[in-house]
Amino acid sequence: AKGVSANVVVRLKEKWGREYDAWNRRDLQGREYVYLWADGIHANVRLEDEANQRQCMLVLMGATADGRKELVAVVDGFRESKQSWYELLIDLKQRGLVTPPKVAVGDGALGFWAALREVFGETCEQRCWFHKTGNILNRMPKSIHGKAKTDIHQIWMAETREEAHKAFDAFLEKYAAKYPEACECLKQDRDALLTFYDFPAEHWLHLRTTNPIESTFATIRLRHRRTKGCGTRRASLTMMFKLAKSAEKKWRRLNGHERITLLLKGKTFVNGELQEAA
Repeated sequence: AKGVSANVVVRLKEKWGREYDAWNRRDLQGREYVYLWADGIHANVRLEDEANQRQCMLVLMGATADGRKELVAVVDGFRESKQSWYELLIDLKQRGLVTPPKVAVGDGALGFWAALREVFGETCEQRCWFHKTGNILNRMPKSIHGKAKTDIHQIWMAETREEAHKAFDAFLEKYAAKYPEACECLKQDRDALLTFYDFPAEHWLHLRTTNPIESTFATIRLRHRRTKGCGTRRASLTMMFKLAKSAEKKWRRLNGHERITLLLKGKTFVNGELQEAA
């Protein structure tokens, strides 16, 4: 940046590092996240003593009881492994986050799920349809991507779980003979892909994908590329943290946030609709 000396940049990085350390130790007593989104964000980083590497940052975003989205954690992980996620979740729990989220959303390939089952075993699992769609299409020729994507769309846009299962079976019947790997990729997360039907319909838009993280970090990745790396893993991490905290101020509240109160009271939803007591 023009007019900013190297010494000023160094002081800013040190200040941001202290802010990140304090935030990463903050007390979470009394905090509760109804929904949790998880993702591993990869970025190139120049290390002083090594060739360029792909740094992996483990990111958690949560929705509070009033429907506001918050950045919960950003830490330097090791290839999205179970151990890295386990250490992150245990740290959050030890700092006071003891109430399990109602549902967690993420890519099926994450070591996050194995860690989540050990730390917050009561939390429901929702696989991200954005990631799943990409994984399926990667196993099919590009010539049929448009048609296959439309068929996948019919599953997660179905009005009810029953209709979703019909669209699911139709996809398998249509493509199993020629593209068994793509169909197996879809089949392996069948139940976890349809968890959102047990939650308010107003929240489906938020629960079907990890878009809250993806959309935020798409901009952050662009900033990161413009800087051509940040010199060290810590500098990269603190820059990601500052950019995410800045973006947090503009995050939109969940649609139908008033429905969260019903979830916290233990009310049951079927196909997105509240079930009244008999």
